[in-house]
Amino acid sequence: MSNVLLVGVGGFIGAVSRYLLGGWVHTVLDKPGFPIGTLIVNALGCFLIGFIGEVLEVRQLFTLQLRCFLFVGLLGGFTTFSAFSYETLALMRSDQMSTALLNIFLQLVLCISFVILGYLLAKQV
Repeated sequence: MSNVLLVGVGGFIGAVSRYLLGGWVHTVLDKPGFPIGTLIVNALGCFLIGFIGEVLEVRQLFTLQLRCFLFVGLLGGFTTFSAFSYETLALMRSDQMSTALLNIFLQLVLCISFVILGYLLAKQV
């Protein structure tokens, strides 16, 4: 299977998963004013890339095809940094600067922390 097809299939699965999870969170929390669905998707995606990346590296299971499917496709389609950016701009444009700044802070700090957590947990596997 070509690498482009692997990225496309992974991206499709990741994007659909992002849509479903983000929508579910938004519905469960009764349409909060804060983009919590995107925060949860980004944090989960960051955790998964840290964890899976370390497990695959330690076990020497990395192949170009697996990297294309998992990292570029699946997790690339799942994590939503562009949505985060758009939502932050929307908050700024609606004069919700403190919420926009809180969103920026939480997205960056929480997601980087989850990559580290995933990495550290994978070292225990």
